[in-house]
Amino acid sequence: MIEYEKKKLIQWSRLGQRKLFGNILNEVADDSKDFYMIAADVGSSAGLEDYMKNHSDRFFNAGISEQNMVAMASGMALEGKNVFVTSFAPFASLRPFEAIRTLVGYMHLNVKVVALASGFSLGSQGNTHYALEDIALMRTIPGMTILSPADCVETAKCIEHLVDYNGPAYLRLTGTPGIPNIYKDDYDFKLGKFNKIKEGYDICIVATGAVINEAVRAARLIEKEGLSCEVYDAHTLKPLDVECLNEIADRFKFVASVEEHYISGGLGSAISEYYSNRLKRPVHSIIGVEDKYFKDGDYSYMLDQAGLSAAKIKERVLNDFGRI
Repeated sequence: MIEYEKKKLIQWSRLGQRKLFGNILNEVADDSKDFYMIAADVGSSAGLEDYMKNHSDRFFNAGISEQNMVAMASGMALEGKNVFVTSFAPFASLRPFEAIRTLVGYMHLNVKVVALASGFSLGSQGNTHYALEDIALMRTIPGMTILSPADCVETAKCIEHLVDYNGPAYLRLTGTPGIPNIYKDDYDFKLGKFNKIKEGYDICIVATGAVINEAVRAARLIEKEGLSCEVYDAHTLKPLDVECLNEIADRFKFVASVEEHYISGGLGSAISEYYSNRLKRPVHSIIGVEDKYFKDGDYSYMLDQAGLSAAKIKERVLNDFGRI
């Protein structure tokens, strides 16, 4: 069992979601011998050093060969094994997508794809290393569960859940080391259920991934303008929390979704698709990455350039809200 001590959670935030993955996997592996780990030559980048040392009988390095990695995992899953695979997000989603679709998805295998450093997390490494279309891809696979934790505490919760989960899943890790935790202590994580992290009554923001930090800051800036803003953590992108979306639609005239992903096919698209079939629905503003490539820079620069900094989220929300 993972212990969620306050001092420990602060240390986690310094690691960031990517490095924390391996640390948590090593910790839960001490209590469970029911899963295996395959990496595409990213053991150190994923924080798996201790896992590789302590559980070498349950670790395989597939090299920079992501399709083979997924195929290996699928074969093991057909033999009843519970398997995690990992690489940097564009290489964990784009390169092996056909294998994930045909092997993992079509056969509904017990394989969990862990996408490291998704969104703009790899900053100055540029557009080849940004994963801004991965949610859209994974949403098209029937039966695929998609998780995108807000912070390191929720990352640990997702990993704990996936160790015992039977079926295909995609874990999208975002952000960089040092981003503050949204959750300050232990909490009850429930797959498919959004978490309300801030109360409000004029405007509702539904966000996913590490950019929730910017969404919460934006909500506070909006409240300085005299409007109350509620914020939800959409850690599960598939299945979507339609009960929560119904409640939001009944209480708010305006909803903004925020995501570190292209506007096409992500969280905002999923919410709009659901609301399109609902008679009573709010005005929905999708705040995400525009349909273009960007000049590379560090993480905070990329968020601001894409309109995902707190100040720019606030500006966009107030502008769109003012039109209804």
